[in-house]
Amino acid sequence: VQLQASGGGLVQAGGSLRLSCSAFGRTFSTRHMGWFRQAPGKEREFVATIRWSGGSTAYADSVKGRYAISRDVAKNTVYLRMMSLQPEDTAVYYCALDTYGSSYLPRVTNGYDYWGQGTEVTVSS
Repeated sequence: VQLQASGGGLVQAGGSLRLSCSAFGRTFSTRHMGWFRQAPGKEREFVATIRWSGGSTAYADSVKGRYAISRDVAKNTVYLRMMSLQPEDTAVYYCALDTYGSSYLPRVTNGYDYWGQGTEVTVSS
């Protein structure tokens, strides 16, 4: 499985962006797709995840109410709509895919089997 993320960029505080991540290859066993982010000098942290079947979602407290994760099953694509962006949202955003995990809506990096290359989001004040 390969993941291709896109949609990052530079935006002013208060602005919005939408990230996309498409999965290619043996995606028939997808259970979840999620987003994580890593700011300079910090560890990678959970942002949001969505269960492929049914569409249940979970969010980090820091983004709840501002971010929305969604998916298009036919396109094997997950989206992350980010609104009211703040400078502290600046990070490289990574998408991830879970195929064999037993966890429900995993929030940790080892809950995912495949990772995209990351897309950079910079929010200026």
